[in-house]
Amino acid sequence: MEVLRLLLLAVALAAVVLVPVLITLVICTDEIVDRMTGGYGERRQRRRERRLIARLNEAADAVAVAEQIDLDALDRVDRRPLEQIAADLRFLRRGRAGGTRPAVWHNGVLDAYDDRLRLACRALGVSEHLAEVTGLDRQIERVRVEAELDAAGLRLPAARPEQPERNR
Repeated sequence: MEVLRLLLLAVALAAVVLVPVLITLVICTDEIVDRMTGGYGERRQRRRERRLIARLNEAADAVAVAEQIDLDALDRVDRRPLEQIAADLRFLRRGRAGGTRPAVWHNGVLDAYDDRLRLACRALGVSEHLAEVTGLDRQIERVRVEAELDAAGLRLPAARPEQPERNR
């Protein structure tokens, strides 16, 4: 009988000590697993959240660009279609390389290219200052405007240097 009482007392004492430990384990299982795995699940969740935030920022940027476009200007009868302006820009961009052509021809191509850049900027709501600057400042502004148009969705391929004509 004494042995049975001692055994019962040992089980009761173990229950008093172990029950809070078991309750703590059940409540903190996620935290314990994260600590044991180095927080892998938490890091994965943070990565997902960062990707989602990046996508939301891209969408907000696209909406901001779309809001800047003057739709009334796109409906004018005398307006050249944006596709035609883009084709002109691509054609003139190839001709900008210069080659052995006279300086007058090269300047005319650059003026026509800048004119088409201004039309594209007006159509897409991009600010430009090509008419206000000259020389190196105009070249820098041209590069900036090309980057802005690219960000607005008007892709212009890199200018290729002219190939010398071969004698046949």
